[in-house]
Amino acid sequence: MSDGTADILVVDDDTELCELLEEYLAREGFTVEAVHDGESGLERATAGGHRLIVLDVMLPALNGFDVLRRLRASSSVPVLMLTARGQDVDRIVGLEMGADDYLPKPFNPRELVARIRAIHRRAEHAVEAEVEVLTVDDLELHVASRAVLRDGEELSLTTAELGLLEALLRGLGRVVSREELSEQVLGRRFSPYDRSIDVHVSNLRKKLGPGPGGRERIKTVRGHGYLYAMERRG
Repeated sequence: MSDGTADILVVDDDTELCELLEEYLAREGFTVEAVHDGESGLERATAGGHRLIVLDVMLPALNGFDVLRRLRASSSVPVLMLTARGQDVDRIVGLEMGADDYLPKPFNPRELVARIRAIHRRAEHAVEAEVEVLTVDDLELHVASRAVLRDGEELSLTTAELGLLEALLRGLGRVVSREELSEQVLGRRFSPYDRSIDVHVSNLRKKLGPGPGGRERIKTVRGHGYLYAMERRG
């Protein structure tokens, strides 16, 4: 496809893999556009219209990290990165730069579909939610519009960061375990070797900044999980 209306944009220089994914995802009800280098991928991704980007790290012309960094300057479209198996550093770097999830190669296409559906469920949950605003001190999360305001200024969060913030705000005053966050936010069971939640929390902390008076917004409860400990207004 070339009109930017495909559900999923796959950016990978492995043409055989792209053909396989196009066929497999089509059977799952998705429309797919595939491009094979970083520059073309960035151009198509920034054109808009895709619901999700599947982005390989190793790309000619412009690598996946460069594509993601430039894309995040103007777009919060969900991005699932493909990394080489065993390259933990690549996965962590991708998440720190704003990827919503990652999948190591080689992978089972069924696992890719599961990850894609989990990301879509998070986005659809926010769109379909009743008009609701979660307010904590100077922070507002407008659930339906997926807007986050800090002292009236809108912040740019990824889908995963939004889901994480919502889970923590709904669990205000209690520790939310990594297991619970992984299932709610990433749509999969928690693995002790998966640092995705920790990296997303780190990114979220940076974007939210300190609370009023310099207080820490999200506290780590070692061995248990995370706590959004600030009190609600009123």
